[in-house]
Amino acid sequence: MLNKIIIEEYNPEWKSKFEEIKAMLFSIVGDLAISIEHVGSTSVEGLSSKPIIDIDIVMKSYEIFPKVKDRLENAGYKHEGNLGVEGREAFKRVFQDCFMTYHLYVCPKDGKGYLEHIAFRDYLRANEKARKDYEKLKIYLAEKYPLDRESYCIGKTEFVKAILTKAVKEA
Repeated sequence: MLNKIIIEEYNPEWKSKFEEIKAMLFSIVGDLAISIEHVGSTSVEGLSSKPIIDIDIVMKSYEIFPKVKDRLENAGYKHEGNLGVEGREAFKRVFQDCFMTYHLYVCPKDGKGYLEHIAFRDYLRANEKARKDYEKLKIYLAEKYPLDRESYCIGKTEFVKAILTKAVKEA
């Protein structure tokens, strides 16, 4: 069954839902993590989004990754590799929990995946025009490709690259 891509208006509850998931993750890997960050569109106040929370568990370096991976796997997460993004390891829940849908990544603090997540998030938080433009693009793509996640994601690629370029220049 294909899941329809649905963009919802920003929901202030996403922040508290993230905090609940963060507390659970902290109980598993908190002593190994530098931080647990809310990234992605649900972390940007005022931005319409798919109701899926993106989370980065940030570690000092890849030296710690085997311990983080073991703990997450023991807690019911399956390691999926980097899914084509350097400096980011994806994990999938293989159990039902009481939380809303979320994507979980483990990243070194200086890894490309994490640095891009934070740069993109912070740029959208600080720039209303970029935030509104991104929202319009996401709504358009969800309407154009309601059952095609790959085309939806590809359609966002150039915009995301442009924002990352601007974020680097302004940093």
